[in-house]
Amino acid sequence: MHKAFKFRLYPNKEQAILINKSIGSSRFIFNHFLAKWNDTYKETGKGLTYNTCANLLTSLKKQVEWLKEGDAHALQSSLRNLADAFDRFFKKQNDAPRFKSKKNPVQSYTTKIEKKNQWPEVSIIGNKIKLPKLGWVKFAKSREVEGRILSATIRRNPSGKYFVSILCERNDCPYVPVDQEKAVGIDLGLKDFAIFSDGKKEKAPKYFRKYEKQLAKAQRTMTRRTKGGANWRKARIKVAKIHEKITNARHDFLHKLSTKLIRENQVISTEDLQVKNMVKNHNVAKSITDAS
Repeated sequence: MHKAFKFRLYPNKEQAILINKSIGSSRFIFNHFLAKWNDTYKETGKGLTYNTCANLLTSLKKQVEWLKEGDAHALQSSLRNLADAFDRFFKKQNDAPRFKSKKNPVQSYTTKIEKKNQWPEVSIIGNKIKLPKLGWVKFAKSREVEGRILSATIRRNPSGKYFVSILCERNDCPYVPVDQEKAVGIDLGLKDFAIFSDGKKEKAPKYFRKYEKQLAKAQRTMTRRTKGGANWRKARIKVAKIHEKITNARHDFLHKLSTKLIRENQVISTEDLQVKNMVKNHNVAKSITDAS
């Protein structure tokens, strides 16, 4: 059984610079070999394998010196992600891989644990986590990490905060028995977020409506700034923080409600809604998206 644990990181200035370098290096490697893969496919009708790309990466690191500054495991992970993306594409499970942009709101890289190494690259002692190239980084340890660590994904969100997601392998699978006869039906709505078959109701929190005026004011301030300037970057971060606050509040509500439902019921039935079509009605589109 695999389980992920997500925590907020508190890197110092030097560590933050190294994180950004690893993110940039991973994105560069992914885009570089995606372009090479596409060119090879056009010329020969065949793509590249992971092993071929890994061999080319060794020589590329000698030509591009700054690739050595970031996490080496992150570069290998980018190649694995690219290979997996093409495998899923040819199995018609997803679209063809696309180039990554530095303008994406969330940037990340993944470092995997090599089983052959005696000393693990990722380990935890107290409220500090050891990561390749970064050393010991402080993090908000809200719960204990259980199991053998397989990988760690470091993310930077639009507001400039850093997070780490630790994937662990566990031998046990905790199960809480639930009454087999307990079931609930849910009718979703806008005024009431959910109306349950037992007559109970859950009001819609409407977090976007709560922060709408504050968000609009921050966005107006950002549009008046010169794009790319220092004041524009400050305004952009302020807008991102409001969006983050709305997202966090919304996720907190949804996770608490869903956890409560699955712990109390064995069967959960909901109506099948075509949300994509519903939001085309501009009279209720904002309320529908606000209700998640």
